[in-house]
Amino acid sequence: MPFAGERVAATAAKVAAGREGQLGVEVRRILGGVMDIDVRRVDFGYLVRPAEETGTGEARVEPVFGYLIEHPEAGRILVDTGMGGDAEVDAWYRPRRVALAAALQKAGARVEDISAVVNCHLHFDHCGGNRELVGRPVFAQRAELGLARAAESHTLPELVDHPGSRIEELDGEAEIAPGVFVVPTPGHTAGHQSLVVTRGDGTLIVAGQSHDNASLFTSDVLGRHAGVGAQPAWLDRLLAFDPGQVLFAHDNAVWTPGTSHVSVP
Repeated sequence: MPFAGERVAATAAKVAAGREGQLGVEVRRILGGVMDIDVRRVDFGYLVRPAEETGTGEARVEPVFGYLIEHPEAGRILVDTGMGGDAEVDAWYRPRRVALAAALQKAGARVEDISAVVNCHLHFDHCGGNRELVGRPVFAQRAELGLARAAESHTLPELVDHPGSRIEELDGEAEIAPGVFVVPTPGHTAGHQSLVVTRGDGTLIVAGQSHDNASLFTSDVLGRHAGVGAQPAWLDRLLAFDPGQVLFAHDNAVWTPGTSHVSVP
């Protein structure tokens, strides 16, 4: 099957050859206007995060979302692919899965339409459908791949290095398609990354699990402006894109700049 994302494949080749440098923010223009890039949420179901992991002493039900980027040149880029699993994972997280094909269909796409994958990180609930996307470039940070391939992996290794997998290893920031940037946002895992999409109606960021929810992201943004607390070192880089919306993997809420938002000095 020929992939629609020839531009993605060309960029992947450059990344693999080590020719990607630090990239500035550039809004690409087509026919005098800012590139129109559609972003759709993909619902992969939910899991139950055990009390031992929530910090509240209570279990918490969380949605599991991916995001479909409709790019006019690079085709359909999918951020995260749903939940994998095994008996131990299923007993611990009690997932209720929506299969990749069904989830994409609800978002108006098919598995065969996907031209590339970006995993925000490689835990089981973010790369579960990678094996169904054989041959597509899968963008992941070197640090994240190191964790996944370690003797004591932080994921299910068969979800990462499977027959037909095509991993495009990144070592920092990269522009994988015109106006679409991968930015390292370590914290939840050492190799976590977010996707920045510059669109005609403003910049949108798919932040994955950089924060568990939009409220925590809000706290960090306001803390940064107020000089209160400690925020991730990469937060200024994301805010430099001047996002109008920030989306998350485990929260229905969308962060938008509030009335208390001020420009980064």
